[in-house]
Amino acid sequence: MSDAARLNHLDQEFVWHPFTQQQGWREEEPLQIERGEGVHLFDVDGNRYIDGTSSLWCNVHGHRHPDLDRAAREQFDKVAHSTMLGLSHPGATELAARLIEIAPDGLRRVFYSDSGSTAAEIALKMAFQYHQQRGDTARTRFIRMREAYHGDTLGSVSVGGIDLFHATYRPLLFDTLAAEPGDADQMESLLSAHEGEVAAVIMEPLVQGAGGMIVHPDGYLRAVRELCDRHGVLLICDEVATGFGRTGTMFAVEREGVSPDFLCLAKGITAGYLPLAATLTTEAVYEGFLGAPADAKTFFHGHTYTGNPIACAVALANLDVFERERTIERLQPKIELLDRRLAEIAELPGVTEIRSRGVMVGIDLGAHDPELRVGHLVTLEARKRGALVRPLGDVVVLMPPLAISESELEELLDITVESITAALASVPAPERA
Repeated sequence: MSDAARLNHLDQEFVWHPFTQQQGWREEEPLQIERGEGVHLFDVDGNRYIDGTSSLWCNVHGHRHPDLDRAAREQFDKVAHSTMLGLSHPGATELAARLIEIAPDGLRRVFYSDSGSTAAEIALKMAFQYHQQRGDTARTRFIRMREAYHGDTLGSVSVGGIDLFHATYRPLLFDTLAAEPGDADQMESLLSAHEGEVAAVIMEPLVQGAGGMIVHPDGYLRAVRELCDRHGVLLICDEVATGFGRTGTMFAVEREGVSPDFLCLAKGITAGYLPLAATLTTEAVYEGFLGAPADAKTFFHGHTYTGNPIACAVALANLDVFERERTIERLQPKIELLDRRLAEIAELPGVTEIRSRGVMVGIDLGAHDPELRVGHLVTLEARKRGALVRPLGDVVVLMPPLAISESELEELLDITVESITAALASVPAPERA
């Protein structure tokens, strides 16, 4: 038995994969990724693939970047982990200062965790507790976007709106108010109808990623910020997916000059190397938790690996690389190339819509019979041609590392065109939507 066959056997016997129907998984041959180099991943048989989704939207500067590797190794020689409950360490301290330096004005405090879900959960709990401790005890509700996704812990699922992911858990969740993405008038109506009841609005700024790359119209984020201010409501911007350059600026909120009350970060914070998340907030929110022990205003929340030293060391190196390699500046011509090619792809038979902002792309193939799994067929076709992409239903998602070269981007787009064409050709014409 080859090594790949042995690993695949063990995987299918013992591993339960995320967001994966395991019955279908057992009917296919798993792909075992062994190593990475730049924007490419290699399987155990040595086959090379372009990492077309940045290893789930988190890789920034490519795999095995020497500066990031070095930062991790050097921290290993010091200490691998030390708790932040009652202690601190240089990496977390310095990283907090660096994050505040690049964050929108008004954000002054950093609370660490280890995933996008926990970053959002922390913001929700902080917003709720902040109002309670101010005496605004009626502010117990949250407004979310339709088709929202903020993670998979119960709090973050409560402000999610994708029925396929979330409907099963409704009996476990708290009720929320749903806003129509891009409709500022409807947001105004919601806030007015529930005056004094809403603690915070939570949204992914500019682009709702897992909802199918739903792009908000220009000005919507700014309008929501102004409405929140008018109604005394906090604004939580979840930039787990959109942050660290994905929309063409370091943070998506920069594009509309918005400063939220909470900024949730993860994924690209370590350039996709290690789990780390941060919830940034204002000094006003922070001061709302200050008091004597007997006041019980402490934020009683934490994680074992909060602010892990190795992750913080890599995150600091990541910010250095952004500056030294002028990552955002060098990204702009690649975004222009991507937009030109997407305009061509939009004309392909079977493509109903393309939604994109920066290097976040959703290619919508329409509403097919779910049993056909057209998006998954595109994934399999792309794999044959040397690229890894992942669909959201029948929306093909592209989100390559920011470090991808223009020639590598062209190759990824060529493979995408070929894969969509081949996948749609395999679907019987009467079955197509």
